[in-house]
Amino acid sequence: MPNPSTQRIVVGVTGASGALYAARLIQLLVAADVETHLVVSPLGQRLLRDELGLDSVDLAVLAGTPAPPPQLIAHHAKDVGATIASGSFRHDGMIVCPCSSNTLGAVASGNAQHLIHRAAHVTLKERRKLVLVHREMPLSLIDIRNMQTVTEAGAIVAPANPGFYHQPQSLEAVADFVVGRCLDLLDIPHDLNIRWSGKITPAGPRKDPA
Repeated sequence: MPNPSTQRIVVGVTGASGALYAARLIQLLVAADVETHLVVSPLGQRLLRDELGLDSVDLAVLAGTPAPPPQLIAHHAKDVGATIASGSFRHDGMIVCPCSSNTLGAVASGNAQHLIHRAAHVTLKERRKLVLVHREMPLSLIDIRNMQTVTEAGAIVAPANPGFYHQPQSLEAVADFVVGRCLDLLDIPHDLNIRWSGKITPAGPRKDPA
């Protein structure tokens, strides 16, 4: 029986580049003991294979744990009868990370092709928090209009735009900035170094490649 005091978040992973964002998000949700309901679209599965080398949705690898953690629950993208497809399933928010333009369009149009789209539509109709971490560039006018539509419906469009004022020294640090902002939007506490202090440490002279 789930603990009613535990936060519950739905996570969708789609086919836009950014598997590192998705994995880091899942790791931090699990570390915060958040009940995490995960759905990976077919193109999201290809993304995990192409960018993380995963041949399947390996919950232990995604969570960074020796075994699949009990608070990470996977749902099949074709299972539109899953619990998260119902408005009676209460949760504290849903995030699609990364969110492709195809998924953005499906959410904006109300056209559910699989469980991620359906769960997003339910999140909106129940007036719960929906965060779409869009990861495409440049933007077409179609994307811009879809962003306006989902925003007017109550979603938060959070493009995966990292900040560099902390002068990150690794890809992981860049990803943590984006993921930290996403956790803030979901009201999940964390200790990632993403806060602006008003001070910039000089980076030193630029070194051009030889």
